[in-house]
Amino acid sequence: MKKPVIAARGLDLTFETRDGPVHALKGVDLEVCKGEFVSFIGPSGCGKTTFLRVVAALEHPTGGTISVNGMSPDEARRSRAYGYVFQHAGLYPWRTIAGNIRLPLEIMGYPRPEHDKRVQEVMKLVDLEGFGQKFPWQLSGGMQQRASIARALAFDADILLMDEPFGALDEIVRDHLNEQLLALWARTEKTIGFVTHSIPEAVYLSTKIVVMSPRPGRITDVIESTLPKERPLEIRDTPEFLAIAHRVREGLRAGHAYDE
Repeated sequence: MKKPVIAARGLDLTFETRDGPVHALKGVDLEVCKGEFVSFIGPSGCGKTTFLRVVAALEHPTGGTISVNGMSPDEARRSRAYGYVFQHAGLYPWRTIAGNIRLPLEIMGYPRPEHDKRVQEVMKLVDLEGFGQKFPWQLSGGMQQRASIARALAFDADILLMDEPFGALDEIVRDHLNEQLLALWARTEKTIGFVTHSIPEAVYLSTKIVVMSPRPGRITDVIESTLPKERPLEIRDTPEFLAIAHRVREGLRAGHAYDE
């Protein structure tokens, strides 16, 4: 049996606000194994992003336990265990695309001779060769998001955390990036945690789909995908795909039936 890369047990997180406590996560139990592509889906405010932020040590739980590569999230952050891709590309407009991708290498103190090699490698991975000297405003939204993914891959972390990275893009671009992301995952064998609001996107990309309830965020279902690793877009019209999508939809409905 594979050892989990991410393991949560009874995970709780409550934010204290002026209006009283906000229960963002409650009793979350989850294991993510090496090489899995795990999507988190649920309504707004259900704790999908909060869980990713706990993994990344950007938020700290108020109950339960969580480990990342057998370490605390803070230790995992210091050991460069993960890269994080946010909903918006967040590229610095005054830096070239290569300069943006190079930034984490500069911050982490990688030797300068390694910078160009690593930047070129990840730009090739995300199909951005030849765009290194362009500035973000010269690229489309989809290309900017690919640059953001390249930046997260630059220091070769084992885990890639992605917070709804394609949510603001149109459907055609989103489909294309979904295909590219699957190809990237196949080449790199990274462990990926992916937040989305889209049922088709979650089913198309994932080996495992985590369905979450409205606040307080709980897991209502964990669905192991039976789809093959090779997935053309046309697979979305198959009975097997539609059956998994139906189960996700049912899990979302069941979550809404929870008592607060």
